[in-house]
Amino acid sequence: MNLSFKSIHTTLLLVTLLVTQQANALDLIVGDKDSVCAATSKIIDGMLDYYDGSEYGGVVGMFKVPYYWWQAGEAFGGMIGNWYYCQDTKHEELIYASLMAQRGEDYNYIPSNQSLTEGNDDQAFWGLAVLEAMERNFTNPPSDQPGWLALSQAVYNTMWARWDPEHCGGGLRWQIFTWNKGYDYKNVISNSCLFHIAARLGRYTNNNTYVETAETVYDWLVNTSGFIKLEDETYIVYDGAGIANNCSQLSAERWTYNLGIMMAGCAYLYNHTEDQKWATEVDRYVNGMSIFLNSSNNNILYEQQCQEAGKCSNDQRSFKSIFSRCMAATAKLVPKHTDYFMKIIDASAEGAAKSCSGGSDGVTCGINWSYGGWDGWYGLGEQMTALEIIQSTLLMDREAAYSNETGGSSEGNAEAGLDTKDYSNKNEFEVSQKDKTGAAILTTVVLVIFLMLAVWMLI
Repeated sequence: MNLSFKSIHTTLLLVTLLVTQQANALDLIVGDKDSVCAATSKIIDGMLDYYDGSEYGGVVGMFKVPYYWWQAGEAFGGMIGNWYYCQDTKHEELIYASLMAQRGEDYNYIPSNQSLTEGNDDQAFWGLAVLEAMERNFTNPPSDQPGWLALSQAVYNTMWARWDPEHCGGGLRWQIFTWNKGYDYKNVISNSCLFHIAARLGRYTNNNTYVETAETVYDWLVNTSGFIKLEDETYIVYDGAGIANNCSQLSAERWTYNLGIMMAGCAYLYNHTEDQKWATEVDRYVNGMSIFLNSSNNNILYEQQCQEAGKCSNDQRSFKSIFSRCMAATAKLVPKHTDYFMKIIDASAEGAAKSCSGGSDGVTCGINWSYGGWDGWYGLGEQMTALEIIQSTLLMDREAAYSNETGGSSEGNAEAGLDTKDYSNKNEFEVSQKDKTGAAILTTVVLVIFLMLAVWMLI
């Protein structure tokens, strides 16, 4: 073999870099509380490098551009998990302030400053964070404010009110507001979140109405829409379809978070109802997980749709976060799968810790958990996913999610969100005569300016 000096030098540099990264990687002993919590503390510090709310002019509960509002909800949901697993109150005030600040004017996580971008899935991810607060007995709001249960019920009520039976036989649209791109698209993530939220509320409150909603949404996803297909006792979970062709032309992308949220929703229902039907459904999603396990190491997770090609967007680089949380919940709620999941969680956590060896701080996390070091990727998504998988190694040392019968302390309101005007599918808003007059004046001014510019150009 005839190697040039340049190629030998490059190889040595790469080897040196990899060895250096491994030396700087987080020192992790999976399942050991002190080790795990020391590691996740550093990861959270890295997450908060992207946080906007503590800076002048920033917004409490928001992360910096290019990160989206839904990712903030996912990040704080993960931090609640860390608060619970590690019993560390360092960020308790920040988490609490963020959940309260982003509730919106009607306490349903539809804040007016998100109306240009918020979809059903965005609202749902804040709902998932609030469910974490509810089920973990996170610091409750004062008695004159809606509790975490009431806030999650408001998310559920407003989402369920947008159920659209006129197109594709049911389902939620991707978007809430008619003017947002994607309003004509129905996707799994919006509907899986509604199913999942209903399942958890049913378990927490022991109210069968939520279970019935979960069953309705589930039936539409699996039997009506065709978004989820069963082949050889394995579920294939697609992304969604447009309503123009009655949802008949599926978008075939397969993402971790779609499968994870469905699987965990079934796990909550099985734990609550003890109905074997839901255990069987969990089995089928577990079978479908194989495409998200790295071919060179069958116990390490990866985002197969985009990761190997190096084309994961900011959104997609966050998906393994909620998948890891859902896998941990399923491992706790469905004991027959605990050992299998723990192998994946532990191996993936070890890989994630090795990936957290980059950046100027030496502990910035990457996306590829099979690489053996930092792969050069970095961002909020990489930090969130590492946080979730590493802290999940502690799940067997802590209690399962609480319900109101097992110690849950959150106050609820089954009617929460039903008195707001922006929950319907058509999103009708009351417009006053003053608003109409103002709009007419503004339109006239714009037309005059346009005509003046046109004359000026002709001259």
